[in-house]
Amino acid sequence: MEQPQLQFVCELTVQVGTPQLVGDTGDGTRRIIPLLGGTFTGPGLQGVILPGGADWQLLKKDGIADIDARYSLLTNDGTLIYISNKGIRVAPEEVLTKLANGEEVNPGTYYFKTIPTFETAKGKYDWLMRSLFIANGIRNPANVVIQVWKVC
Repeated sequence: MEQPQLQFVCELTVQVGTPQLVGDTGDGTRRIIPLLGGTFTGPGLQGVILPGGADWQLLKKDGIADIDARYSLLTNDGTLIYISNKGIRVAPEEVLTKLANGEEVNPGTYYFKTIPTFETAKGKYDWLMRSLFIANGIRNPANVVIQVWKVC
């Protein structure tokens, strides 16, 4: 059996706004985090993250946050790419408190993984729709860094 390999695709740096708290929905606490823009760069894939996306998070009582971020990328050559990035972040209560307070936290103290999927028109970047991807997330006080790898 051959073990899958990973190929680095890009790193996204997403600027985040102030969370909008919906409140306790019975399944957890729903909050919406506006995505204000940012940049992405990788071999053969660079550009900006357009403002207007959001991360619709569900914070559960067991320290798990369900991540559901959707936003648009615009490559340097003018191609629009839609990304849907779902995953989980798991952290102990003390780490969650620091993150909520906007404090710097060592990424080794929490688990933050996502599965990005992409949509774009036929052309240079349509390979993004014919592969699976995984990503590592890093939460900083003013942004989220998403490191994306293609599963080969």
